[in-house]
Amino acid sequence: MNKAVKLVAVGNSTGAVFPKEVLAKLRVERGDQLFLSEAPDGSFRLSAYDPAFARQMELAEEIMREDRDILRVLAQ
Repeated sequence: MNKAVKLVAVGNSTGAVFPKEVLAKLRVERGDQLFLSEAPDGSFRLSAYDPAFARQMELAEEIMREDRDILRVLAQ
């Protein structure tokens, strides 16, 4: 899919206007955050996926698995 993205002035910054189809495909709406990452080949990738948050969730799930008994007692 190739779609044009228009750059517009937003105060002293620059914003991007995305087509509805792109926002629907990304499953985002106004006010959500998007993450821009650079690929090894120099291209850029835009996604709603936050790798830092995903890593934090993996660590939290690991802790919950390891300390299940302790967490069960604390929850009472």
